[in-house]
Amino acid sequence: MPATPATATASATPTGPVTDTRLHTGTGPQPAGHHDGGHAALLRTAREVADDLAADAVPRDRAGLPPADETARLREAGLLTALVPPGGAYGVDWRTGCAIVREIATADSSVGELLARHYAHTWNGRFYGTAHRATTLERDTARRQWLWAGGVHSPAPDGSGPGLTLTPLDSGYLLNGRLPVDTAVTVADQFVVDAVCAVTGDLLVVRVRPGRPGVFVEPARDRLGQRLAGAGTVAFDRVTVAPAQVLGPRPYDAESTAPFTALADPALRLSLCHVGLGIAEGALAEARDTSRSVMPPRLPGTAGPGAHDRLPAKDPDLLLAYGELASAAQTAAVVVERATETMARALEAGPHLDVDEPADVAALVATAETVTARAALHITTRVLELADAPGLDRFWRNARVLTAHRPTAHRLRDIGEHYLNGTHRLAAVSR
Repeated sequence: MPATPATATASATPTGPVTDTRLHTGTGPQPAGHHDGGHAALLRTAREVADDLAADAVPRDRAGLPPADETARLREAGLLTALVPPGGAYGVDWRTGCAIVREIATADSSVGELLARHYAHTWNGRFYGTAHRATTLERDTARRQWLWAGGVHSPAPDGSGPGLTLTPLDSGYLLNGRLPVDTAVTVADQFVVDAVCAVTGDLLVVRVRPGRPGVFVEPARDRLGQRLAGAGTVAFDRVTVAPAQVLGPRPYDAESTAPFTALADPALRLSLCHVGLGIAEGALAEARDTSRSVMPPRLPGTAGPGAHDRLPAKDPDLLLAYGELASAAQTAAVVVERATETMARALEAGPHLDVDEPADVAALVATAETVTARAALHITTRVLELADAPGLDRFWRNARVLTAHRPTAHRLRDIGEHYLNGTHRLAAVSR
């Protein structure tokens, strides 16, 4: 399908009222977290949005339309600006932001992924830019309720950079190339990407407004799962990038990466762990509700007199199955929460982060990825044997797509490398 020019979204004028969980003073929103109970209020708002998304999750999944309506729901609820960094300046802390992602993902993991990547991208100004430029960008993001998308990718194992190039001009650059984007390709207000300078070979992280001339988007069609995440491809054809749009350089290798910058990739991956955990918990809860209301199907290996005639609450085979799945979900939650707490402390340290800490954080994130991916795939497969709810298969499809490009073997090798050899700069390189 031919690419279409990217059009500017209604970011300058929010599409709906802001809820009471976000308080305003001056030109930008102030975090609810600055007031007692603010974080709890935001989590209640997230649960309300999740309930709203769950009500029509199945028909929306079948339709597979661009997530314009879903983005509007997030914006109206004030969730787009909840985690504008640094935690406490404009938004809530990292822990609360991840809890919001997980809550949304239990109802609709596509929207959960869109929000998770948006939250991680809002930190790129801090990871790659100066404090002044980051603060300005964060203030604009909060005031205009921008939705961020794009991709800042870690170096490939062969040392090659991204597929985008920047050609220097007298003032600024020309951006060219194509980039696959996982979320919000048609509804984003800002794209953040990394590109190679054609003259110096330096890697630079830049932001581009989708409505600029020369920006074209191609939405992905007929995806197996995560259909509402808004994945697709962005093409840049001689797009002008002003100096103010350059966030900063991105090092090629781990050795030259500052400790705080090394958190960029693990932070994104950890936010996606909360999406995977939300998928597992959402699938398990929906199957449980179905099993409570209808007679259970005959489980493999349980056929026999009376085996299919027990009430769900008394069927020992069903109780065993749900006990196994609940344990898997709770185990994954503990691992993810430990990694989240460690990441939150590292982000709060900022430029004072110790040189060895990013590797410890990355090892915990890799563990969370491995445990969560296995739990999500196992739970979403197994619940299909336990309940026959309309649309229950969407959890399995979403888990497959979310974990497809994050092989657990790579993560396990990273964990083993850190455990056995104490690798100090594990965080900066993600294969």
